[in-house]
Amino acid sequence: MAAPQGSDRMKEISAAISDGANAFLRREYTWVAAFVVVLAILISVLLDWGWPWGALAYIFGAGLSALAGFVGMRVATAANARTTEAARLGGVEQALPLAFRGGAVMGFTVAGLGLAGFAFAYLFFGEWLEVDDAFDVIAAVGLGGSSIALFARVGGGIYTKAADVGADLVGKVEAGIPEDEPRNPATIADNVGDNVGDVAGMGADLFESYVGSLVAPIIFAATVFAGQAFITEAIVYPLAIATIGMLASIIGSFLVRPTGGKLAAALHRGTNSAAVMAAIGTLVITFVLFDGEAG
Repeated sequence: MAAPQGSDRMKEISAAISDGANAFLRREYTWVAAFVVVLAILISVLLDWGWPWGALAYIFGAGLSALAGFVGMRVATAANARTTEAARLGGVEQALPLAFRGGAVMGFTVAGLGLAGFAFAYLFFGEWLEVDDAFDVIAAVGLGGSSIALFARVGGGIYTKAADVGADLVGKVEAGIPEDEPRNPATIADNVGDNVGDVAGMGADLFESYVGSLVAPIIFAATVFAGQAFITEAIVYPLAIATIGMLASIIGSFLVRPTGGKLAAALHRGTNSAAVMAAIGTLVITFVLFDGEAG
């Protein structure tokens, strides 16, 4: 956020994109909130475990998913002009770290909300309240995330494509204006669509997938290893692996520093380092949790 935004014209265009994305998300989330309330009522009425904890878990997951998308959109709209200005001043070597950090903020926000939110739901419903059908209730967190992801991805995608086609038809075909020319108002709408569909929608989608990757193994462990002495370790194991992966990714992100114009090498260094650290950490936590009996 401390990086310069560039000229007044760049700030004006960036502000227009940000305002449009905020307006779209406000309208979209208003309608999605109504859907979430209706589905929460149906969960409460139709499912034995729905009232009140199932409905509450569902709303909790939907809220986290919406927050993940919103944070991603805000970061993207804040980073766009700053990345352009960095490229103008210092070329790709200065622009890549800024763009990468913007994407990393969204990625870590999605993973952090998913991991912390799901861990809190497990502790709250399963350990502290000890509700009946606790794992069914916890699975509702993932269902809430899926509901937001569905609307954010599909709704944002439709808006994106409509704005893209409209901008091309009016600008290039009718007026003869080059593509992505800011004089064409539809170009602003096109960039708004990229943010709400490919950023906010992607954030909600990734949150849903991430939580789903935690729900499935935990419920599997609770079902298959019920009554076993290591049931607690089996349930904690997926959360521990996810935590290790996130920590490894954070460390790896600091290694993405391009030198000599070697952008791909910098990205590969960060990715490969994180993968190696995550693999080693997973091996260690496996032996720690299961007393060396990894098999």
